[in-house]
Amino acid sequence: MWVFSARSVSTKFVKKFQSLQFNLISGVAQLSSEVFDSFSDEECVNFKNCDVLSKKDMILDTFSVTSQLRNLRESPCLALSYFYRIREDGFRHSVWTYMGIIRILCYWGMFREVDSVLVEVIESKFGDLGFGVSDLFDALVEELKAERPKSLVRALDALIKVHVVLLRFDDAIDYLLKVGSRGLVPSILTCNFLMNRLIESGKGDMAIAVFKSLECFRLRPNVYSYCIVIKACCQKGDLEGAVNELQGMEEAGVVPDAFTYSTCIEGLCLHGGSDLGYKILQMWIGSKADVDVYTYCVVIRGFVHDAKMKDAEGVLLDMEAAGIDPDVYCYGALLQGYCEAVDVLRSLLLYGKMLKKGVETNSVIVNSVLKCLCRAGLIIEVLHTFIYFRDLGIFLDEIVYSTVIAELCKLGKLDEAINLFDEMKKNKLVPDIVHYTTLINAYFLDKNPGKARDLFEEMMEMSLKPDIVTYNVLASGLSRNGLARQALGLLDYMKTQGLEPTDVTYNGLIEGLCAGGNVMEAESFFRSLKDKGLDNYAAAMIIGYCDAKMTRDAYNLYVSLTKRGIIVNKNSCLKLLNNLCLDGACKDALMVFKNILVSDGVPCQTICGKLIAAFCCAEDMTNAQWVFDSMVLEGVIPDVITYTIMLNGYCRLNCLKEACDLFSDMKERGIKPDVITYTVLIDGHSSMNLKKAQKFDNKDGNREDPENAMTFWREMNEMGLNPDIKCYTALIEKHHKPSNLQDAICLFGEMMDRDIRYPFSITKCFDGQESQSSNLKAKEAQFRREVVMILTDARR
Repeated sequence: MWVFSARSVSTKFVKKFQSLQFNLISGVAQLSSEVFDSFSDEECVNFKNCDVLSKKDMILDTFSVTSQLRNLRESPCLALSYFYRIREDGFRHSVWTYMGIIRILCYWGMFREVDSVLVEVIESKFGDLGFGVSDLFDALVEELKAERPKSLVRALDALIKVHVVLLRFDDAIDYLLKVGSRGLVPSILTCNFLMNRLIESGKGDMAIAVFKSLECFRLRPNVYSYCIVIKACCQKGDLEGAVNELQGMEEAGVVPDAFTYSTCIEGLCLHGGSDLGYKILQMWIGSKADVDVYTYCVVIRGFVHDAKMKDAEGVLLDMEAAGIDPDVYCYGALLQGYCEAVDVLRSLLLYGKMLKKGVETNSVIVNSVLKCLCRAGLIIEVLHTFIYFRDLGIFLDEIVYSTVIAELCKLGKLDEAINLFDEMKKNKLVPDIVHYTTLINAYFLDKNPGKARDLFEEMMEMSLKPDIVTYNVLASGLSRNGLARQALGLLDYMKTQGLEPTDVTYNGLIEGLCAGGNVMEAESFFRSLKDKGLDNYAAAMIIGYCDAKMTRDAYNLYVSLTKRGIIVNKNSCLKLLNNLCLDGACKDALMVFKNILVSDGVPCQTICGKLIAAFCCAEDMTNAQWVFDSMVLEGVIPDVITYTIMLNGYCRLNCLKEACDLFSDMKERGIKPDVITYTVLIDGHSSMNLKKAQKFDNKDGNREDPENAMTFWREMNEMGLNPDIKCYTALIEKHHKPSNLQDAICLFGEMMDRDIRYPFSITKCFDGQESQSSNLKAKEAQFRREVVMILTDARR
């Protein structure tokens, strides 16, 4: 083609030439249309590789391109290829050429291609195209007002959806409002799409606002619109609003379907509204509609999440009453709840019921049962139950093996743990970092760092990259086993692996070095962390000193920190208090306690109890009472153990009036005394102590003796508390005199009738630990027997 310069021809000639050029383009287009009519759309896509209408052969402008697109409207793929090809050759499309291609694609229902075209416009930088998205929007609106082609309406919906997909919610809502203000009605599907994506992005308030504006667009919400707004209400915690929307749906004449009810129930149950969800479920059941197992399971999980296990099990019973068999997921949710509540017996009974119903057990159920037994400390039953399931041929995944291996490691049975680890690999189960880290830690605790190192190297050979938890275990384990140099060198190795040591790493290393006998290395390392802020690691150093039996150094460090205004955490304070009390340094312990009151304000009950016990042991009841009063003043209500310790302290000093006053205060607070409490009082009021006890004024101002030991004995029996060996010993001692010998013999006979036949000795130093321990052992034995019986019955 000849190329002419505008300067060498007249204007009239240029117009004539452009007319001839347009005719030529039209002729080529007609020819191209006839040629490509015989091709499929897929074949026409390859048009972009041809040079039939290249810019090299002709001069293109907006008018000619739109005309060409109009001629290619029967071949949408060819038109799209032409559109992109001329752009690649340097043609700059205008808003009208984009309108031309969008019109063709909408007509043929090629809405994915429409989305792609719109994305280009939306993501183009300002000035790249010479027009903006708003110009294209205005052009679409004007054409719709003029011709109203139904297919082109989809372009407006696509424009809004593309903004939503690109997470430009403000622009999407803006264009939605503009559509309504221009007298056009957007698609309800588009509005639903926008609201749903808003909820997924945590913008429930915006979704609700869009829903409320549907009426302005003359749009009637459909069943899915209501589902979405109900979900939005639940997400923001407006459970009452969700129920109101469900009722408003029915008032609007939109009939809720199963999906609506399920959505509402699930939303309520996931956000603490299980009671409301259950009511809606019952209402749904009352309408004689078919309710599937999944919806029941959702409610069960909701109650489990809210720790309402009785209600959750009630839903299970409702299912059975309705003739619906609970599936493994329903039972699994309940088992998980009982496991978290450490209700072993209930969990095992439910498991037995599941087996009798013929519900197939899977690895998730097995792991729930094993976890429940673990939390109850029934490690032997964990192993037996695991072997039982394994022998049944049930597939047990890596998580189940991890649970059992961890429990074996806690028991120190490393050989069994390794055997199970090898068995797991033989079963084609791939161990992960958790398995290796558990075993590495166990080897360190077993004082076998060589085996731990071998296992770490094996993990590396398996291409398993250790995480920060593994390195923390290594740092702590190496240091606790006296390998200070290797432990410190590990920090540099971590950095070469792209991992930065954390505060947990440094603290574990400091404590480990002290525990491993390398206190000097720990002090040196502690000082080297000065640039990182010693405040973060001072607590670890205090604990390290305490572990190394260097309580005085720990206390001195604590004092220096407090003088600098640094607050030491409670765990370190508890450790330091405990060591100070054991060393008899009660005054120093009291100073630490006072600092806790000043810095934190709310003392830990454990700290108070230890300090009170230390002062009582030192017969310093003045300071013991001060700590007790401070505890009450800060809102920490003493428990029966703390009261009993105080009562024992007063009784040992024959301060029976103070003991009786404290006992009355205990009952006024609603704290129920136990056998140990009464034993302390009976022992304190024995005849030997009464000789030294002083009379005191009662409420009427009269002088009288303290309470008699038999008064406490009768009160204890009235409460249904069974005396133990210590209690009988204290009371028999009171009557062990010639004048009361017959009473002592009667008490001894009563003790024998109650099958309390253990040998005993009369003692004046009571701490309650022996009695409490025997009671706990008896209860634990009974508990274990019940567990074994339930498991045996379930296996049958």
